[in-house]
Parts: sequence; C-alpha cells; structure tokens
Amino acid sequence: MSEVKLSAVSRSNFGKGAARQARRDGQVPGVIYGHGTAPKHVDVEGHGLMMALKTPNVLISLDIAGDGTELVIPKAVQRHPVKRSLTHVDFLIVKKGEKVTVEVAVVTEGELAPGGNLLETLLNTISVETEATHIPTEVTVSIAGLEAGASIHAKDLVLPAGTTLAVDGETPVLQVVAPQAEESAAEAEGTEA
Repeated sequence: MSEVKLSAVSRSNFGKGAARQARRDGQVPGVIYGHGTAPKHVDVEGHGLMMALKTPNVLISLDIAGDGTELVIPKAVQRHPVKRSLTHVDFLIVKKGEKVTVEVAVVTEGELAPGGNLLETLLNTISVETEATHIPTEVTVSIAGLEAGASIHAKDLVLPAGTTLAVDGETPVLQVVAPQAEESAAEAEGTEA
C-alpha cells in the first residue's frame, strides 16, 4: 500500500465557529493522537482527504506546516448527515514496522453450486492485525461450488503474509442457504378446506 501525501496546518482555535470557518476554507478539522503524544489539532486539505478516504485503511503522510510530518491512518471519520461532506477526522499515528488492528473488506469470487442457493453474508469486514505500512485493502474468498448448508469461518480466510486474525477463528463470515419455497395460493386454499 502506498502512502498518500497531504498537507495540514496546526490549529489553535477550537469550537464550532473555528471548525465551520475551516470547512468554509476547504479544510477538514482533525486530531492526531497515539504513541503517548499529546493530541495535535490540525486542519487538513479537504478535497485531497476526501479522495484519500476512498481507499479503506489508507496510509497518510501528513505534512504539518511548521511541525514536521506524521504517518497516520484514519481512525474515525465523521460526515454531514445529509451532504455527506467530511466534518471531522481522527488520525492514529503509526510507525513503520508497527502492528495495527483494522477492519478489512471481505470480497467473494466464484459462483455457488447450481440449484438456486443463496449466499448470506454475515460479516462484510473482518478485523485483522497487520503491519501499518502493509495493510491489505481486502480479503478475497472463493465460494465456487458451495452447496446449501456450507459456511465459511474466519479461520478459512486466506490472509496475506504478515496478517493475522484479530477475531475468533470460529466466527462465521458467510453461509450458503437453500432457497425458501413459497406456498402457492392454490395449495394454501387446499389446506384450509
């Protein structure tokens, strides 16, 4: 995974008014924390951050004007409920070689066995522990030829090298269910008589 470089400025004004002014100026208020350091309050370039967040668990190199560079991952992203624009972001400081726990998307490939079976997704993401600079974007699992009653557990997922599960291996992720037959109207009338 490559780093996305964004610029930021430290901020000393707090509260709703300062946050609104930052958003009007095309900035997104944020907080950087982790590794026992005091939280740093910053305003990050809005458009670049929005584009970077399209990649899950993106690694961001924040160039803070006059305060150096921090390697971070987004930990909490707040959006406007209607406009969906970014309103605030919490960043977690990471170091190269450090392990972090993140949620990674589970993606399926292949077709189920014939017969009209349905795939029930129990978990869209799986919690894994991985090196901060090598966070996988997704975990792919094959469902080719699975019959009704089959299930895939977390331990069945093939994880990239250096990545381990952060959940119980017996946690169900996907299961195949048989289609439910609907009772026809004629049969329903016949049973009532």
